[in-house]
Amino acid sequence: MTFFVAATGRAETRVLRRILPAAASLFVASLAAPAGAAGPAPKQEACAGDAGLALPRGFCATVFADNIGHARQLVVSPEGVVYVNTWSGAYYKNDRPPPGGFLVALKDTKGDGRADVVARFGETAASGGHGGTGIALYKDALFAEINDRIMRYPLVAGEIVPKGQATTVVSGLPVQGDHPMHPFIIGAKGDLFVDLGSATNSCEERNRMPGSPGRRPCTELETRGGVWRYDANATEQRFSPAERYATGLRNAEGYSFDAEGRLFATQHGRDQLGENWSRLYTREQGQNQPAEEMVEVVRGGDYGWPECYFDGDQKKLVLAPEYGGDGGKKIGVCAQKLAPVAFFPAHWAPNDLKIYDGAQFPDGYRGGAFIAFHGSWNRAPGPQGGYNVVFQPIKAGKASGPYVVFADGFAGAVKEPGRAAHRPSGLAVGPDGALYVSDDQHGRIWRITFAGDRSTPVEAAEARSGQSAVASEEALPPEGVHPEAGDVAALRPPPGATADQLALGARIFRGEVDAATCVGCHGSDAKGTPVGPDLTSGKWLWSDGSFKAIAETIATGVPAPKEHPGAMPPMGGAQLSQADVNAVAAYVWALSHTQ
Repeated sequence: MTFFVAATGRAETRVLRRILPAAASLFVASLAAPAGAAGPAPKQEACAGDAGLALPRGFCATVFADNIGHARQLVVSPEGVVYVNTWSGAYYKNDRPPPGGFLVALKDTKGDGRADVVARFGETAASGGHGGTGIALYKDALFAEINDRIMRYPLVAGEIVPKGQATTVVSGLPVQGDHPMHPFIIGAKGDLFVDLGSATNSCEERNRMPGSPGRRPCTELETRGGVWRYDANATEQRFSPAERYATGLRNAEGYSFDAEGRLFATQHGRDQLGENWSRLYTREQGQNQPAEEMVEVVRGGDYGWPECYFDGDQKKLVLAPEYGGDGGKKIGVCAQKLAPVAFFPAHWAPNDLKIYDGAQFPDGYRGGAFIAFHGSWNRAPGPQGGYNVVFQPIKAGKASGPYVVFADGFAGAVKEPGRAAHRPSGLAVGPDGALYVSDDQHGRIWRITFAGDRSTPVEAAEARSGQSAVASEEALPPEGVHPEAGDVAALRPPPGATADQLALGARIFRGEVDAATCVGCHGSDAKGTPVGPDLTSGKWLWSDGSFKAIAETIATGVPAPKEHPGAMPPMGGAQLSQADVNAVAAYVWALSHTQ
């Protein structure tokens, strides 16, 4: 499989060098340090140790904070206080949030690149809060998403944590379906632009089910799949279709303005072309299409979803199969839609975007875009991708060159949504020009600085000595490498099944046979991901957990999950014989009976 770079077709730059550590000690400290004081300037010294990231020459990372909850997006005040919004719920297997509010204030008062002041505030789980994603600063106040609302918290000079009563700016934002989060940005005059991601994958009559046609018209676009505009200077506004500003954006999570006032956003492309439309797409095409996008958001703009998707190989919008598409040839109404200003590999999941306006990094970075890629699940059974931060050069509102991988190493040894050590989720630029990166897997915040020659050109993160920065897919066995393969021998098959059947089921589950995609949602260890359940727990929602019942669930699919957002098409979207279904059922049964 070949990854592509913007419009060049270049192979993905893999980065391997690890620099600078930081086992940051994190604690709830006194709030005596005034918010109005920026505190000591962080020391600019050679990196020492290992923060787990690979970066270009001259850059250095510290772990600014750790274990603060599922950290989504963040913002930094002029005084250097970092405010983070955290989330909870089914996406994170309904685990217990840290005690206190979902909003977190962080400050480094010692100048060592680590937060020594950590305080939580805002709504709590006990008060009915679930946290959120979006967060912004505007006119001496902090704005943050919580549940179906965006709230305003007044900030007072000399205080880090808001003390006044929070007020509601807008409420009633839709929270059902596939994309319930509400990232937003506020312009200089108070225009509040908020993402209302789609409730479905592609506005199908049956969400994520094979061959299901798209709804005509897609009435979902009246309330979802676009950008809405509100007034950050007003209160008690209510969501309605009337405030729609732009449409055809499936899930625009990252936002940023450039110096000229242009608004840019990232778009998560649609899923499951290969699984749901196997007569039109090969499994490899489904893994590599459609491209992720960076778009310029304009009033009244239509970016094509759900009728269109951006084909990164052809570099154009093409008609989706739910709306008469034929596998990438027909264009139809897509000729009238707005194309992206830059595009990236499929399914990488661009969760945030920041146009760099700081003065610390080399001159080549100024005005360009940093993008945090959360990481893929829908590239199974092929290698997953993303889990990094890239830099995209931008001039005059357009891509001016190929992107480079700026920071890598977040995922650790395994690039899978359920097993990655960390997943980049948010970006912010501090008043000193440092770049902050949040992680919603284990709640880590990195602070990235530069202390080299400002004439240094834009470069990809350096490779470790003795290794190439570009990986060679051909160097791996064609069937892939699966460290858990030997574990199958220790499993007990269900009554009536054989060891050979169990072994076949394991190979199908891992995508070695029939191009099955089970690991995309359930993980290679079958312990679940944010979109699919843990199959080893012995908990059954759709049957009694018997071998026969598991086989029936695999064959019919799960169009309306009870506890997870990822609908499962029949046979996971693969083309399985009854013998194959039985083999997978035997493997799943065995996984749940290891005690």
